[in-house]
Amino acid sequence: MNKDVKVVDVGPRDGFQSVKEFIPTETKIEIIEGIIAAGVKKIQITSFVSPKAIPQMRDAAEVVAAIMSKHPGFEAFALVPNFRGAEGAVNAGLKEVSHVMSLSVTHNMNNVKKTHQQSLDEIKRIVDTYPDLKLSEDIATTFGCPFEGDEPTDALIDLIGKIKDIGVKEFTLCDTVGLAYPTMIEEKFKAAKAAFPDLIFNAHIHDTRNMGILNTYVALQCGAASVQTALAGLGGCPFAPGASGNTSTEDLVYMLNKSGYNTGIDFAKLLKTAKYAKSVINGNFSGHHINIEEHPCVVTQA
Repeated sequence: MNKDVKVVDVGPRDGFQSVKEFIPTETKIEIIEGIIAAGVKKIQITSFVSPKAIPQMRDAAEVVAAIMSKHPGFEAFALVPNFRGAEGAVNAGLKEVSHVMSLSVTHNMNNVKKTHQQSLDEIKRIVDTYPDLKLSEDIATTFGCPFEGDEPTDALIDLIGKIKDIGVKEFTLCDTVGLAYPTMIEEKFKAAKAAFPDLIFNAHIHDTRNMGILNTYVALQCGAASVQTALAGLGGCPFAPGASGNTSTEDLVYMLNKSGYNTGIDFAKLLKTAKYAKSVINGNFSGHHINIEEHPCVVTQA
């Protein structure tokens, strides 16, 4: 495992979208600024989706404008479920998006209201229309679905192959409802990397069953190029029954920093922002450090 670890925070999207009460745009921007100040190099700052489906994201363009004006070279990206979302992201000024579709046919229909073929058609349309846009693919329910149960590895490899043929070179394997366990993480990542050694694979792990940190660490050991976490563990897919919080960014950073890995992230600054987020947002937080009153020397040495 490389000593340099890229931790990507997706809290402003995957965390905020789970909160029913609208979070003021100014508060969202303040939290994102805090994550950037802590040293996180890449953040999924919003998603471009229908306001009817997820009202929380109705200020996506405003958030992008505020962050990009202050940090023009920062690696900010957004999640999009379809061509219209990609169009909105491009018009807002983003250079990178992550499209999402589910390995599970049932979850794909519940999450983005499309069949697999319809989602594949959307990906092709995005690639053809915006050839200069950096596009990665999030494959939701890679490690299990609340509707279908276990998803075969062969089906994952087949889907990756179809998306690769369209022109996508980077994928994030997502544990949407936290069903994964270490040997499953190992199986899926090793199979994907063996079948497609030229592609980039990232990990997005939820902490539903208290295995988020462990599974994320195993993914890194299996060659994940980056790992996605959410500030304070805020999150839970609104279209997946049983989904709870994400793996906490500050909890993972604490473990990695203490274990000698280079994240480039200041734990104390990140924890301060995480505690602030919890104080102003009424949401599902699964992080642990946000509930600990530690002696200052413990925090500063993390």
